[in-house]
Amino acid sequence: MSHALFTSPPPTNTTTTTIPFTFSPSTRLRPSSLLPEQASLLLSQCTTARRLLEIHAAILRSEILHHTLVNFRLQKSYASLGYADKCRILFRRTPDPNVFFWTNAIHAHAIQDLCFIARLLFTEMLSSDATPNGYTLSAALKACRLSFGKVVHGYAIKQSLHTQPYVATALLDMYARGGDVEAARFLFDEMPEQPIVSTTAMITCYAKQGDLAQARQLFDEISQRDSVCWNAMMDGYAQYRKPNEAVNLFRQMLKSDSRPNEVTILSVLSAIAQIGCSSSGKWVHSFIKNKDNRIQLNTKVGNALIDMYYKCGNLEDACLVFDTMKEKDVVVWNTMIAGYAMHGQSQKALELFDMLRFRGLWPTDITFIGVLNACSHAGLVEQGYRFFRLMKVEYKIEPKVEHYGCMVDLLGRAGLVEEAYDLILGMNGIEPDAIMWGSLLASCRLYNKMSLAEKIANHVVSKGYANSGTYVLLSNIYAALGNWEKVTSVRRLMKESGVQKDPGCSAIELGNKVFEFVVGDRSHPKSRKIYAMLDELNAVIKAHGYVPDTDLVLHDLEEAEKEKALEVHSERLAVAFGLISTKPGTEIKIMKNLRVCVDCHNAFKLIAKVTRRKIVVRDRSRFHHFSEGLCSCGDYW
Repeated sequence: MSHALFTSPPPTNTTTTTIPFTFSPSTRLRPSSLLPEQASLLLSQCTTARRLLEIHAAILRSEILHHTLVNFRLQKSYASLGYADKCRILFRRTPDPNVFFWTNAIHAHAIQDLCFIARLLFTEMLSSDATPNGYTLSAALKACRLSFGKVVHGYAIKQSLHTQPYVATALLDMYARGGDVEAARFLFDEMPEQPIVSTTAMITCYAKQGDLAQARQLFDEISQRDSVCWNAMMDGYAQYRKPNEAVNLFRQMLKSDSRPNEVTILSVLSAIAQIGCSSSGKWVHSFIKNKDNRIQLNTKVGNALIDMYYKCGNLEDACLVFDTMKEKDVVVWNTMIAGYAMHGQSQKALELFDMLRFRGLWPTDITFIGVLNACSHAGLVEQGYRFFRLMKVEYKIEPKVEHYGCMVDLLGRAGLVEEAYDLILGMNGIEPDAIMWGSLLASCRLYNKMSLAEKIANHVVSKGYANSGTYVLLSNIYAALGNWEKVTSVRRLMKESGVQKDPGCSAIELGNKVFEFVVGDRSHPKSRKIYAMLDELNAVIKAHGYVPDTDLVLHDLEEAEKEKALEVHSERLAVAFGLISTKPGTEIKIMKNLRVCVDCHNAFKLIAKVTRRKIVVRDRSRFHHFSEGLCSCGDYW
């Protein structure tokens, strides 16, 4: 929450003297010329760290730091500029600090996420002569997890402070952050008046729990919304895979009295990245560039733009943002490395990693996930092992399940299936997840390791690791063996386990609209033309050597029926729609929620060739750039 819950007034035990002249922020400070009242005024006007250091130096020269109001204002200024450490040093040197000093110190650390120190200060305060007030509790609650927050709640009740509006709001926010919906809702319903900050906290709480309907109901009940409220609802949609709703909400916000801020932009860019809607992404980028909107292209916003562009298939625009950023932290470098890896440009990803190290930045565990993914997508086994060792030995980063997953994927794709299996068995203290087992099962099927596949599948199902993808892969394996009885058995087991197969869905953006298709879809108004184009394409690519891979069809059907089943996959419908809806030579971009199947991959290479088009497909794990009969993945995905 970014609402201010702490607005403690300054100490009142100091008299105020009228100052006969004014100070501007640019006033040059002369040695030994500062009175306490002048120093206090200068501190209240200070907005930069450099200016604050000048004032601090003048205070020391004037020997007025012992003055209570000056000392408090100085600590508060350091806190407001984010220098909690400087604030703490001054606080520790303050004899017998009163409640205002304690509250300011606690708040300074809480807003910088130095929660342990904030809680420690609050605990120390309870043993001092100062008694916490409502402002103190609201500051301390910002730094509390659920367990310690309940202790503070008990103290608030004991001191009869829990009904004060800002304390009640801070308590609600604490329970909301901790995921205790019932406690948060109880406090919310008990409030005589429900300020927007409390309602926003409840919206965030419901959104984090995935109860978007309840969150939206509260959101709609607010007549005057601020940017924090809009952001809470928008972020909830983005986090729970409701990107279209998030983007629509952003459009509504632009028509309201609320001004989007940095948090708004981060949420909407995340949503657009999920949709893959590049035109919307460019529109938001233009919004950022407009200086009237007051959005700074800092590392967070720049990183979100890079992430959005590469996930929308616009790697060139992602590179342009990366190259034009004046400041780049390791998170930005990580995102660009991941972008290159996802688009199959593994060598550039590895070159960027070398550049990162050359610049003196320290790689993180996320960096190595991107690097290992780049190796996996290009089949660079030796380099993958080298980076895996480098991570552990030179950078002292202990591999997580994601790193092992990349290595299993790399080895499996390279045909080293048994080696990948041994790597899983040799993981110490790390439990393999469904993604890792699914990757190995896919490799078993690809390299015809059916006995190992069945062994792995039985283990995964018995241990409860299986998800929809695991069951589908197992069905694929049995179908490839022609064992339809086992296929039926797997489907029955899947149904009994309550696991549902994710339906394949492909989307294409045309004219600022996103059109979605599922397998065999005939709901589009242009369905007749779409299917006519499919028939034409199938005839042409067969003449160029295309042979349908009917082994992929998981039903006991005749060959002709299997071919028909392959022809109406969602990605083919999307491509056909793109071909009839755009001018010759226009690039076609498809977004698919699942891995593109082998048969469609083979078909797309030939479709790109015969139509002289570039076709870009984003599937669950990477981008495929089809052009002139080839794919950027080199048929390695």
